Amino acid sequence: MTGSPEPMSDNRSLPVPDGLEGERVDAALARLFGLSRGRAADVIATGDVLIDGRTVSKSDRVHAGAWLEVTLPAPPAAPMPVAEPVPGMGILYEDADIVVINKPIGVAAHPTTGWTGPTVIGGLLGSGHTVATSGAAERQGIVHRLDANTTGAMVVAKSEAAYSRLKRAFKERRIEKRYHALVQGHPDPFRGTVDAPIDRHPSGDGRFAVVAGGKPSVTHYDTIEAFRAASLLNVDLETGRTHQIRVHMSAIRHPCVGDILYGADPSLAARLGVTRQWLHAVKLGFEHPTGGHWVEFESPYPENLARAVDLVRAES
Repeated sequence: MTGSPEPMSDNRSLPVPDGLEGERVDAALARLFGLSRGRAADVIATGDVLIDGRTVSKSDRVHAGAWLEVTLPAPPAAPMPVAEPVPGMGILYEDADIVVINKPIGVAAHPTTGWTGPTVIGGLLGSGHTVATSGAAERQGIVHRLDANTTGAMVVAKSEAAYSRLKRAFKERRIEKRYHALVQGHPDPFRGTVDAPIDRHPSGDGRFAVVAGGKPSVTHYDTIEAFRAASLLNVDLETGRTHQIRVHMSAIRHPCVGDILYGADPSLAARLGVTRQWLHAVKLGFEHPTGGHWVEFESPYPENLARAVDLVRAES
């Protein structure tokens, strides 16, 4: 039997863009290729980075127009999903083409390198559900994602037709995605739009940030209820960038309650009993991929998020 081919390294050659003038080499590689600063430093240490034909150190500075040659190591193979039921992962709807789940806290959409916890795809397979075989092997059937610690409604494709049509619908922004977020303070204005590009944070520490030249990202918000210490927002997304709501709320200085990674006050989170970002996907609407009719699904708040709202309301 023939084994799987070994992953190939990736050779890149390009001039240093004008926007990276004066950057450290490790920072430039991180921004160009989506690496962490640590991983970029490892590539540099192996001698696989040349600028104008010379090896460099991670602290050297790059200059616009210099010729950059990089041999990127093959990424590690993504782990395969472990098929086992996920406690608390409820089914909001299911038919032959789709399954809509109520995703609990601490569950990733699919396996990724470094994630050892439960996944949506593994939970479905472990509970006897079928999923589409389209897509990469470790994330078959996954057409969109929620952060591991964001709860709420999420759809997974079961048929191949549903997979391709839902992927297209998400790409073309024909999906209604509505979230509720409890954020610190009171956004001004109470209703508004954050239109700011998002990309990986220059630190390479896994965060994302509003970055010039990042991917276009648009978030609409409307205040549902204002409390003394926080505001409950209704949030609609035009785009679906990683951590988009968390990044945009932090950028306007109103991070999600409990979102310590993006600057939330830990004392407020502790007082309300919130151990992760207060962010919940309350509604998901789309044209059924095979029936053609519009369908909508709603997810109630988990108990701990509902309790936090009750507490902050009682304080007001």
